[in-house]
This record gives sequence, C-alpha cells and structure tokens, in this order.
Amino acid sequence: MAEFVQYREGDPFPGVVGRTLDESEPAWPTAGRAPEAAPNVVLFVLDDVGFGQTSPFGGLCEMPTLDRLAANGLRYSSFQTTALCSPTRGCLLTGRNHHVLGLASITELALGFPAHNAFMGKEHGFLSEVLVEHDYNTFAVGKWHLTPGQETSAAGPFHRWPLGRGFQRFYGFMQGDTDQWFPELVSDNGAVEAPYAPEDGYHLNRDLADRAIDYIKSAHVAAPDKPFFLYYAAGAGHAPHHVEREWVEKYAGRFDDGWDRYREDAFARQVAQGLLPADTALSERDPDVPAWDELTDQARRLYARQMEVYAGFLSQTDHHFGRVVDFIEEIGELDNTIVIAVSDNGASAEGRVHGSVNEAFVFNNVPVTIESNLERLDDWGGVDTFPHYAWGWAWAGNVPFRRWKRETYRGGISDMCIVSWPRGIAARGEVRSQYAHAIDVVPTLLEVIGVDAPTHLGGVEQSPIHGVSFAHTFDDTGAESRHHTQLFEMFGHRSIYHDGWKAVCPWVGPSFAEAGQKGRLFGFTELTAEALDVLDAEEWELYDLSVDPAETRDRAADEPERLRSMVELWYAEAARYGVLPLAGVGLARFGDRPQLWDHGDEIILYPGAAPLPFTLTPRMVNRPYSVSVEVAVPEANAPSGVLVSQGGRHGGFALYMKDGRVCHTYNYLGIETFTLEARTTVPPGEHVVTLEADPTAAPNVFAGHGSPLHVVLACDGEVIAEGDVARTVPIFLGLGGGLTCGYDATDSVDPAAWRPPFRFTGAIRVARLTVGGIAATHDLSEFNRLMAQQ
Repeated sequence: MAEFVQYREGDPFPGVVGRTLDESEPAWPTAGRAPEAAPNVVLFVLDDVGFGQTSPFGGLCEMPTLDRLAANGLRYSSFQTTALCSPTRGCLLTGRNHHVLGLASITELALGFPAHNAFMGKEHGFLSEVLVEHDYNTFAVGKWHLTPGQETSAAGPFHRWPLGRGFQRFYGFMQGDTDQWFPELVSDNGAVEAPYAPEDGYHLNRDLADRAIDYIKSAHVAAPDKPFFLYYAAGAGHAPHHVEREWVEKYAGRFDDGWDRYREDAFARQVAQGLLPADTALSERDPDVPAWDELTDQARRLYARQMEVYAGFLSQTDHHFGRVVDFIEEIGELDNTIVIAVSDNGASAEGRVHGSVNEAFVFNNVPVTIESNLERLDDWGGVDTFPHYAWGWAWAGNVPFRRWKRETYRGGISDMCIVSWPRGIAARGEVRSQYAHAIDVVPTLLEVIGVDAPTHLGGVEQSPIHGVSFAHTFDDTGAESRHHTQLFEMFGHRSIYHDGWKAVCPWVGPSFAEAGQKGRLFGFTELTAEALDVLDAEEWELYDLSVDPAETRDRAADEPERLRSMVELWYAEAARYGVLPLAGVGLARFGDRPQLWDHGDEIILYPGAAPLPFTLTPRMVNRPYSVSVEVAVPEANAPSGVLVSQGGRHGGFALYMKDGRVCHTYNYLGIETFTLEARTTVPPGEHVVTLEADPTAAPNVFAGHGSPLHVVLACDGEVIAEGDVARTVPIFLGLGGGLTCGYDATDSVDPAAWRPPFRFTGAIRVARLTVGGIAATHDLSEFNRLMAQQ
C-alpha cells in the first residue's frame, strides 16, 4: 500500500490517499459534537416586567407556566440587569458588560464613542455562535433589538442580524417594540406579512409560539438526538399592551384597590415566599406617584382598567409560552431542558402619570388627560389602541424596590429569574439569594453544557467573558456568590455593587420631583462636567443591601470612607469597561448624531419592495414634502390600492387610488383623519400622480401640534384636488408601518376605508418621495420617540 499522502498542503488527511481506491483508506470530515447528554436550552426573556409583577415573585399577574417552572426549579431573588433592554439582551447573549459591547443604551440612541455606538463586533461572541459550533440547533423568536438602526433595512448588512450571530432561524421583530396585532415581522433575513388578521384570531404571542414549536418540531423529526437552543424574547410587557378581551376580563375588579394596596399585598407575599428577609423594610412612596386614596373615582377606574389589560397581556404571554414548554415535554425533552426565564429591566414608567391610549401621544407632546383616556377605556388593549399604563403601576410592579426602568436603583435593575432543569437540578421550588447578573447566564450555561468559552470564533479572537457561573448554587442554598462587584450606568444614572454594599448616584435626581427642586428637568438638563463634579461631591448614596435590600436607609453620612472607596471603585470599573463619556438625555445627546438616511432628501421607491423602516426615512414632519408616482391605469377597470404609504391607524399617511380616483389620507395619531379625494378618475394610460404638502404655519411642538399642511393632488401637472390638513404630528409620524410602495405592509392609516395589503391593481413604474426644508426637533420628544423602541 502506498505511503501516507497529504490531502492538501498544511491540512493532514486522517485517512490514506493512494493512486486508486483500492490503495486508499477513506476518512470523513466530522462536525463538532455536543457533549454527551447535553441539555437543550430555552432562554425566555420578558420585556419591562417588574420584580413584583409575576405570580412566582409575589405579583398578581397570574403566570402558571412560570409558576410551574419555579416549582420544578429555582427562583433567584438577587438577579440584576442593566435597567434597559438592548444592553441587557447583549449581556444575556454574550456574558459581557454592555458598555464593552457598545450598548450603553438602546441602539437608536447610539453615540460616536466605543461604549455607545451599538456596533457589537465579532470579538464578542454570542451564545448561539458558540453552541452552533457544538452541533446545537439555534432558534430565536420575538424581539431582537441588537442591530444598529442603519443596518435594519433590506440592504443589511446582515452580520448583526440574528442569522449573522449564530442563530439558524429567526422569526420576530428587529426593533424595540411592535404592534401585537399588526407586527412588523421578519423571517430570517427578510420582512414578511403576518399569516392572518386579528379578526381571524391573530396575535403576535400566538404566532411566536407557533413558530417556536415548528422550529423545534421540524429539527426533532430530522435529528431527534440533536440539542437545541431557543431564545424566546416576548414583546410583553412592553407597550403596546395588546391582548384579547377574554384575558382582560379575568382580572375585572382585581386592581380596584390601587397601586398602594398592590405593593402591600405583593410585599407580604414576597416575604412569605422567602424572596425577601422577614425584616425587609418596604421602600417609601415615590414622590412622583400620587396616593391612590387621593385620586378621583374617574382616575381610579381608568388606572385599574389599565392594569387589568397589562395583567391579561402577561397571562396570555405566559399561556402561549406554556404551549412551547408543553410541546417540549410532549417530545420527551423537558427533563433535559434548562429553562431560564428573566425580565430585561424593571417595569416601565414611560406611560407617565396618566398612561396613554396611544403611546405616540407621549412622544409627540400631545396632552394626555384622564378624560381623554376614559373616552377610549372600553377599547383599551384592542386593535385601535397602542396603550401604556400609568407610572404608578410601574412603581408598584417593582415592589419592594424604589423607582423603575432606566434608573439604577433596584427598581430598574433587579428582576425575576427562574431556572428549571429537572434532570440537572435536584432542588424543587427553592429560592436562591446569591447575587447574580445578566452577564452570568452565558458562563452558567456553558458550564452545565460542558463547553469551554472559546478563545476564537470564526477565526476571530474572543474578548474575555465578564460574568461568572452560578451553577454551583443549583443544589447548594448556602453557596457563596462568586459575583462580587458590578458596575451600573444608564443615561448618567450610576451605581456600583460590591460584596453586599451598593452606592448610587441618581441623575437627574432620586425622583423627578426632587430633581425639579434642584432646578433639573429630565430631558433638558445636561450632564456636564460641572454637574458631574457636583454629583460626585454631594449626591452619592450608600446602602447595605444585606440588611436593607430595598435601599431605604442611606448610610452615606455614617460611612464616608466606605462611600469614598465605592465611588473610586465605580471609576476603576468604568475605566476597565470603557464606560466614559457619560451621556444624559439632553440636547447634547442628539447634537452629533448622523442621519441614518444619508442618501439625500429624495427616496426612490419601487412597487413591492420591502418596507423601509422609519429609522431610515427622512423626517417629514414640519417641512414640505412631495410624492410623485408614475402609474399605468388599465383599460379594463378603474384601479384601487396604495401608491405610497407610511404608518398605520395610530398615525401616518397614504397616497392611494380608490376606483380610479387619487386620494390622500393623513392620520393624526388615531385621533382624526383628513382625507382628500380627486374630483375625477384617472383615465387609462400612463400618468404621473403627485402630492404636494406645504406647511402653512409654524408648529407648536410643546402642545403636540405640527405644522398644518396645504395638500395639492395633481395628475400630469393638472390639479385634481386640494385641501388642508389642520392637525399634524410635530415629532414622530407613527408607531410602526414602514414606508412602502404599491401596498400596505402591516396596517392601514384608515382601517374603515381599506385593510392591508391593499395592493395597487394598476401598475407602478417608480415613485419618488422628496422632503425639503429643515426638520424641527425638540430634544425631549426626540428622546421619547427613540425610547419607544426600548
């Protein structure tokens, strides 16, 4: 037999290559294999769900699937996140601190500094990228929100989309939130339409569960011994709080006693369940939240209904996730599936004091009153709303802690965490109090799977993983925590944890009311170097979490040396993880931001192209704009359908044809629509249809009014209709529904007139949208608009 011959230079072939087959010995390439009996992994992430909202953590929102997982596993009562969604998700999937990832904030609020730019590099490998190399199937469904806004269109690039980060299949939405009835869906690397309509039973939660089951089912049929990793990121409980009426009615009257009583009841349950020490002090009333007993009957009715809808939303989410868990059990895989269920940050106060039937009101400074909300109370949570609850419920939902999402008090960063793995964890229904953080999830999973963190992935040298495994606590309730120090920072709100102590420096203040007393206003007051000097000299607080887990007793005056060392430690950790520069939410944050649409003031559109996300379209508010469409009208019939559209029933515009007549509809935030219809039909043949919209007065941004528009419709230069749009949005055109040509992507700006996709029945050669002038902005509204995507 011939001597061994190299298969190719520098790549030894383990077999033998001779001149012919009879002289050769074959050897097949082998893929990486999962360790023997490696568990399946399900990482279930809730959105904006507070520590004290779910039933396994003492809350009144019934979640029997989570209860079941907790009863068959563990609840972690000292699990921390980052106070915001994109940063936490980056931590959960990479094991690195969020500033190192470039995720100091959400992707839409990126800045041109390493900690802030949202461009996560390949040196920070995802868990999915690690596991796929070990023969795992990897699936992601739901919310992504880890791709820079300028990379979320059909042009990509796609290396920061789920399929570019190790997931083999993805179904969900790319941005921070979406309409649960009319979602902006992506399948793998492309936009898709929802499979059916709400009137036929559609809801995003149902759809996500169906897709997750399908992914697992199909892979299991093809390779029943192959483990899987499912990343299941629900949109709940982020606004919009959308859910079917039957889920809401289950909670009728359950919250009539209000948020003060809710806190007391949930706190008592948390203590009784061992989630908190018996001597824990409940944090005091937040100065920004009115006392329930001082509210009017109308206000109580409104706020109670808001919470009924929110609770129904969470229960319905739990039900559909439960269908996935049931299917995993049906195929015999649940015993060897490790399920980790967490929330990404504390409950959200973005609904402000009254809540809102349409969250876009908040982002456009439209006044929201109890009375205006009550007018839509019967519809709350339905298809014609985009609602958020009053911030009193966020405060109550984070019980026993103070404050909420976006802040680094425990109300913003301490979250539920459940770990269930029947085959691997002997303990059942127990509580673990060891300190842990979102960055600890990846090293924990790698340890229990039996896989080392790689030094290289795809040829790229990997950055260090910052988290530590907490797997040693699974069956040892008294085990010491291995996570000793953790830095926090969000919009200049800072804190540091070290071995049971925590120092906090709140920006703009401990509450909005207290900040106002110091002359600071959230969204306006800049975090300058001078302000930072004052904060560091005077405004750090100190808490001993071992005896005061709810941060109720400031020890700064009693322990000045400890406080000084904690502040020094914050700066040392900030240097280690590249946290600086600090950035608040004032105008300075927006002063040096590049336009995501950088191709001039004209967009050329073609029929049927994928929707252009709102983050990539030029701002059309408070400035003139025009639309021209080259159409061909058939001889046989007068066509109907969308020519160009953006937005939906909660705000937007459409240029369309109805039975051959050119029409324009402008939807002012679901409050009022303005429709202009041509006097005559467009004759058969080729034509150019145009829309010209010109502002007729200055906007009143602070009152929620954009510039009124005078609109002219023309065909081949001849005016066929003109009129006025009396009310327009001042900041943000709508919540969902990208810019499309020839069809509606998700929803209609006038549901009474047509339903999507309302495809144009003639022919469109090309369309052009052109904007002029300078877009008026308002920094707080711009911040609120982008924060809608958390």
